[in-house]
Amino acid sequence: MPRLEQQLAFLLTADRLKAVQRRNYTLAGRREFTAEHCWHVALAAVLLHEHAAQPVDLGRVLLMLLIHDLVELEAGDTFVYDVKARQDQSQREQEAAQKLFSQLPADQGQLLGELWWEFTFGRSPEARFARSLDRLLPVLLNVATEGRAWSEHGVGARQVLERNAEVAEGSPVLWQVVQELVSQAVQQGFLADQGPLPSQDTP
Repeated sequence: MPRLEQQLAFLLTADRLKAVQRRNYTLAGRREFTAEHCWHVALAAVLLHEHAAQPVDLGRVLLMLLIHDLVELEAGDTFVYDVKARQDQSQREQEAAQKLFSQLPADQGQLLGELWWEFTFGRSPEARFARSLDRLLPVLLNVATEGRAWSEHGVGARQVLERNAEVAEGSPVLWQVVQELVSQAVQQGFLADQGPLPSQDTP
């Protein structure tokens, strides 16, 4: 297939991401779609990259965030608190990445594939910061919607802190924000406490 045809075909494939639903709710009261999340987290990178643990190449961070969830076209969205679903998540997503990026011209497929791997395994300051943002926004949305998704799935403060502790690797400042948001949610009564919260200094 000629290069341009491959590129256009891939864009049509990527359009399906607009129909993949996540568990989080938007401020409009409906569940978020993955394509919306990718836009939102990319915007977060533009606004918050000054808080990265190390200096980062913003362009590289943006590229990772634009493509990091494309695998959901094949693997679906895996809820971060679903222990059973996470057991084979890595395998499903790696297979999806291989299938999707092989549809592009070889050079572009290799580039996006390498960026996806870099993000997925946190192999650079850019990847670690991008992953921090990817974890921050669902917490922010949950607090803004009074814990609606957390409540629906029986998620408590301990789980939120444990599953999002890696935010500290990409941005200690944003990890502090996550802890404060969780404390706020517990105090306001829409996130179960599940015992004392970890020290503010402990990721």
